[in-house]
Amino acid sequence: MTESTMATVTTELTGERGDLLHSLTNARHFLRFTARDLTDEQARTRTTVSELTIGGLIKHVCAMEAQWADFTVNGKANMEWEGTDFSNIPPEVLAQFAQGFQMLPEETLAGVLDRYAEIAARTDEVLAGTDLDLVQELPQAPWFTDTAWSNRRVFLHIIAETAQHAGHADIIRESLDGAKSMG
Repeated sequence: MTESTMATVTTELTGERGDLLHSLTNARHFLRFTARDLTDEQARTRTTVSELTIGGLIKHVCAMEAQWADFTVNGKANMEWEGTDFSNIPPEVLAQFAQGFQMLPEETLAGVLDRYAEIAARTDEVLAGTDLDLVQELPQAPWFTDTAWSNRRVFLHIIAETAQHAGHADIIRESLDGAKSMG
């Protein structure tokens, strides 16, 4: 989905759904904007003590958005950590989780961005048709203090996480070559 197509979808929804989609589209824009004109190597480059990279952040946000949009449709059954024993996570599971934050050598920034556009288009369709008041049980995980969320809260979470990671990406980009997303 192109930026102009996303803008069209945003203007088709009104009220609360329109506001949610507008906020999500805006956060996505700033995350994608940090990757402008980067090479694959630059997109994989760490510029801080963190393991985070611009390509890895986009890849993570893409996976997170896909999983949460699926949650609004199918509930917790397909959440990747459902049933995980967090007291004894095997090293191979931790390694697989870490790869979700990395743009791997066989991946390209263009491919990661294309995948993100596909996921965004699906999420936009889900948002347009979901019951925002539907409350679903969350999977058990140490980072949840609640036992259930409404679909509305799920979309607010997607927006918040996308915006948070757009900020991370902006810091990485500024450290990489001085470019900024804003200002």
